[in-house]
Amino acid sequence: MNKDITENITFEKAIEELEDIIKSLEQGDVPLDDTIELYERGAKLKDFCEKKLKDAEIKIKKINENTKTKEIIIED
Repeated sequence: MNKDITENITFEKAIEELEDIIKSLEQGDVPLDDTIELYERGAKLKDFCEKKLKDAEIKIKKINENTKTKEIIIED
């Protein structure tokens, strides 16, 4: 639980860990102190994943600009 988010973790591993945290919290049988630690770790993982996705989006836009590729728009 004390892992620093700046460690070498992949986006996929971060998502997997975040999903595990969500499952644990949804079960509702985690002691309060552990719940707070899990929530904090989950928040850091969420921020990490959002940054990775934003960085990927920026890289793709730069590639498209450099190659004159038409941008693909993905709607939520």
